Parts: sequence; C-alpha cells; structure tokens
Amino acid sequence: MIEKIYINTLDLPELEPYRHMKWQFEQRQQGIFVAEGEKVVRRLLESPLPVISALLLERWFVELEPLLAARAENVHVYIAERPLLEQIIGFAIYQGALAVGRAPANARLDEILARDKSPLIVAAEGISSAETIGGLVRNCAAFGVSGIITAESSCSPYLRRAVRSSMGTVFRLPVLETPSLVRTLQELKQVGVKCVAAHPHTTQRRITEADLRGPTCLVLGAEGAGLTPETLAACDEAVVIPMHAEVDSLNVGAAGAVFLYEAMRQRGRV
Repeated sequence: MIEKIYINTLDLPELEPYRHMKWQFEQRQQGIFVAEGEKVVRRLLESPLPVISALLLERWFVELEPLLAARAENVHVYIAERPLLEQIIGFAIYQGALAVGRAPANARLDEILARDKSPLIVAAEGISSAETIGGLVRNCAAFGVSGIITAESSCSPYLRRAVRSSMGTVFRLPVLETPSLVRTLQELKQVGVKCVAAHPHTTQRRITEADLRGPTCLVLGAEGAGLTPETLAACDEAVVIPMHAEVDSLNVGAAGAVFLYEAMRQRGRV
C-alpha cells in the first residue's frame, strides 16, 4: 500500500532519518537503516524486511510503484524535486532514490546452520569500516555463504554505508552480531563446524591445503592487526594466502573473496 506525499518543506518529523543520514550509529540503535540508490531501494522493496518510507524523485516513483504497491504494509512515499531532496540529505546525490527500512532481528546460529547441509559461514573481527563490512557482505552473498557473524569489535552490516556497499545483498543474508565471537566459535565447534582463521602471520598451512568442504566458518580479521590471540586460539587452524614477500596482507574484502572462491572450488560449485 502506498501513501504518496508531495513535499516542499524539510520540517516534517518523518523526514528525520533522511535529514540525519550521517547519524548512522544512532539509526542502528533505533533498529532502522537508510537504503541509498535505485538498485538498493529496489532490493529492499523486494525483500521481506519492513519498509517504513521512501524519498524519491518522481521518475523513480514511476519505476518503483509496482513494488511499492505490492508491499503489505502502508509505505509513506515522499516525492520531492532534486534541489529539495539534496538539501534534505545534505549532499549531492546522483540517483534520487532512498528508503528507510527496519533491520531484522539478530539471526540465530541454528537458523544459519539450517540453510545448508554443509554450511559455509563467515565471521568478521575488528572491521571498523562500514564500507569494508558491506563489501565483505556482498562477497558472501556472491559465493552463497549461509550467514555472516560480526564480532563485538566490528561495525554492523546494517549501518547506512555498509548497506550501500553491500548493494542491498545484506537483505537476503542472515546476520548474527555477537557480543562474544570466541563463545560463538566455541558453539560452532560443538556442533561440528570447523573454524578456520585467515591469518597472514601464520606458517602453518596455505589456503589450498585446508579442507573447506565440510561445515566451515571462515574467520577474518582487519588488515594489518589480523585476529586477536583469543580468537586465533578458538579456531581449529590458521591458514594463509600465499603472496610475494613485498606484500604481507590483503584487505579483508579481497582476502574474503579469495577464501570464499577456494571454498566453493573445493565444494565443486565454481
């Protein structure tokens, strides 16, 4: 259902999430997020996540009206001219399509494990950049990961910039934001999931020597610092991506893509 509202003022209280898009941490505490761009908004409208409102140029309303009309909830759709829309947001935009959605409840481990006979899970520790975590989520969706776990030291995949960097793929990927990654890894091991640390400072074994065919959780850390000693100790093994001596690490998005491709190769899915 659609409630279409033409606006020519910035004062509507309902526009606050758009006026304060830089307040992404406050919005995360409220359980909401802003989707930016036509493709991300479209993926939100196609998802089962609740949609609160949309802020669109008229041309995008015409494009997205069938998806908006198909929503079960009543969606307030605010239509504005580009100058006003850019004034609301506080910076220039190139598309003119935004929406506010409600983030899902934290996923449970049993839900993630039930998605695949041999689940492949990714855990992220120490990733403070929303763009980086969003790129990692996009890699996870591309390679069919069962779910992603973010440690207490990582930012949420539902921050605005993370949602944008994921290109909306986060809407179809279970996310568990855990207060204790070590405890969560221990729970995974108890149900037969191998926890494999991607660690550039190990000499134990190369990525191609690890068996990633069974239930596996790939544990990734921030570039440079890597994983904490406590998290490393909670993993079954640590593996490294071989590379030239002049380069000692990859950013977590690139490293994640390499590890996920290898896991899919071993599973005969690529």
